[in-house]
Amino acid sequence: MNSLILRTATPLLSGLMLLFSIYVLLRGHNEPGGGFIGGLIGASAFAVYAIAEGLAAARRALVVPPITIAGTGLLLAALSGVISILFGDPFLTGQWWFPSFAPDMKLASTVVLFDVGVYLVVVGAIAGIAFALQGRE
Repeated sequence: MNSLILRTATPLLSGLMLLFSIYVLLRGHNEPGGGFIGGLIGASAFAVYAIAEGLAAARRALVVPPITIAGTGLLLAALSGVISILFGDPFLTGQWWFPSFAPDMKLASTVVLFDVGVYLVVVGAIAGIAFALQGRE
């Protein structure tokens, strides 16, 4: 695309979109949002960047191939379910870890791991689709 305004605004806009996608991902346990919506916003940032800067620049900005991102996310989501089985609970039962020095503080959970996995699957899949469609000019 040969729009000066779009090429000038896109790096800032894409960065803000990625930051907002992480915010939506992390607040999704207690309020609307989560891995799926955050992943859509993140993939949209790369799609907008590809429109403004070109497909090659967007692939360089993503650093890792989209299929690798999606595969890693699928592995994380599946791992979050397997962890619950190791604790003797049904598949995908949420597991929370509380540190001994602060028993009221939730340190980590398989729910967050699952949401991050979904986020990565959506970013990888949608970015891959967007890149494939843009490559068919």
